[in-house]
Amino acid sequence: MSRRQKAILIELITVIVITAIAVIAITNFRDWLNRSETIQAMEQLGKIVLKYRQTHGSIPSEGYVSSVKEQWQGRIRLDKLHYRALWINSESPPNEILAYTEKNYRSLFVGKGYAVLRLDGRVEWMEKQQFETLLAQQQSSTEKQAIDY
Repeated sequence: MSRRQKAILIELITVIVITAIAVIAITNFRDWLNRSETIQAMEQLGKIVLKYRQTHGSIPSEGYVSSVKEQWQGRIRLDKLHYRALWINSESPPNEILAYTEKNYRSLFVGKGYAVLRLDGRVEWMEKQQFETLLAQQQSSTEKQAIDY
């Protein structure tokens, strides 16, 4: 192989490696951005719930949340929102899970997890195992049976 052929081969390999790194970086950035938008949409839901609680003294029903869902930005990221108002009562602690949505990202930095809205309005991202353990502790047997059907 001549010197020129080696130089062309090295340049080709360099371009392929740089392109692969760029594709991976863009994919990871896209998933990170989608996760951020999901959390922002959940924060907007939290503000709606807190405002409703201040006005009415209780959390809104699932029907109310569905009716105002069209009003907030990023709602598309909450495609399969699970709202637990039916299972929340006045004795529920502030850290009770009020709403959550599952997301499954296939990137290096953002994996499968849940955007979680707590009863006190806090929003956080939880890894799958941590979320499932916490939810199982907070669910009543009636709620578990209802979800299984």
